[in-house]
Amino acid sequence: MTTMTEHSPGSVQQQPQLDRQLTNRHIQLIAIGGAIGTGLFMGSGKTISAAGPSVILVYTIIGFMLFFVMRAMGEVLLSNLHYKSFSDVAADLLGPWAGFFTGATYWFCWVVTGTADVIAIAGYSQELLPGIPMWLPGVITVVVLLLLNLATVKAFGETEFWFALIKIVAIVALIVTGLVMIFVGFRSEAGPATFTNLWSHGGIFPQGFMGFVAGFQIAVFAFVGIELVGTTAAEAKDPENVLPKAINSIPIRVLLFYVGALIILMSVMPWTQFIAGHSPFIAMFSLAGLGAAATIVNLVVLTSAMSSANSGVYSTSRMVYGLAQEGDAPALFGRLSPRKVPRNALFLSCVLLLSGVAFLYAGQSIGRAFDMVTTVSAVCFIFVWSIILASYLAFRRRRAALHEASKFKMPGGTTMVWVVFAFFGFVLWTLTTQPDTLVALLVTPVWFVFLGLAWAILRRRPAHLVRYAGFQQALADEKNGGPRPAPQVAADEKVLTGD
Repeated sequence: MTTMTEHSPGSVQQQPQLDRQLTNRHIQLIAIGGAIGTGLFMGSGKTISAAGPSVILVYTIIGFMLFFVMRAMGEVLLSNLHYKSFSDVAADLLGPWAGFFTGATYWFCWVVTGTADVIAIAGYSQELLPGIPMWLPGVITVVVLLLLNLATVKAFGETEFWFALIKIVAIVALIVTGLVMIFVGFRSEAGPATFTNLWSHGGIFPQGFMGFVAGFQIAVFAFVGIELVGTTAAEAKDPENVLPKAINSIPIRVLLFYVGALIILMSVMPWTQFIAGHSPFIAMFSLAGLGAAATIVNLVVLTSAMSSANSGVYSTSRMVYGLAQEGDAPALFGRLSPRKVPRNALFLSCVLLLSGVAFLYAGQSIGRAFDMVTTVSAVCFIFVWSIILASYLAFRRRRAALHEASKFKMPGGTTMVWVVFAFFGFVLWTLTTQPDTLVALLVTPVWFVFLGLAWAILRRRPAHLVRYAGFQQALADEKNGGPRPAPQVAADEKVLTGD
């Protein structure tokens, strides 16, 4: 059990554990892949048309704020290497309810996002191969990802490594091509390619303050998945060195892949030329005379959607596995295969992702409704990020000695936590400024009401009563200056595991 602090060396030995097979290059590229969503390739057109050049500040501010969320997560995860993910952190520091709400919500987020990815893959596949049945690409994708993830966790790492590398190459190619066009004095019907395009078409804030606000409402969803590195904690080799490197590189990734790409895009073409629903990448490569631009970008977006679906399969299976380990999901999903992967949880995740195929035949109105559900998912990601910050505050309060001994302290400490909380409040306010996102925001509480009812039933089970008693005892012991005695921890473990 990881919900009881320094505890449980005995339980770690008694049960099969997730295997640490993810190397430094895997973690680094998983972190990059998590930070580069499909939204950058296709959704940035809508963001640019809404906010103009001020979108550069939008992405910079969001990346800056989420960096502190990741640093808070990193400090706490590295304080106890028995933690499997930030769900364990929440259960340990905030209470069993927080672990349940975090794990279940994160699972829900990725199921919805992954289902949307399956639909996107089917759509992009039809553009590349007209006439192909709509259901076929989705089914093939889910089967391939299942087989890859069933092999070993290293197979997931390798797959994500190459998916992320393709996205990186595409963005670097865009930046290099754009720089060449700027420095050779390229001219199109819209005018010359020059950095002055950033401010010569209405200034940095051409759409005013509300246009700037609209940029946050759209762009924040492009960062969904940035916390994915936190779900790899139990399967990373040398996490004390690997996780800090991955987290510390977030500002560089945001500046290069988001800010750098957007600066180039809006320098080559005035922001007024971008249209919502059309990829800025295709537009710029077409201007450069690359006739295959549409095909190239469609392949990249297809890869990006595959990467996101792959992340969804991985993260949902690990969250279900963690919930089962805690008694919050059927024990069937808490078992590992001989290859040390949660096989049953993987099957569940893939079956749910296949539901996306059914949506392909449901018509355009369902597609619009599904966009709203995806927005609900992104709002839930903000909840998960907030729980990470709340766990950090509890860590500072309850484990002051561990915080002082940490070699990876969060910059700014508790002050920055409250700054980020205020920022999240601002983002939620921006969601009230547009009808579609307002509806999604108002629907989101339904999920938490459902979780509250589920928790009210689960918490009455004997194992949960023991866990809650253990949590309260841990609070009392820490308040009195010492951890619970090891024999008491072992006794609790026996009750929880049924030994």
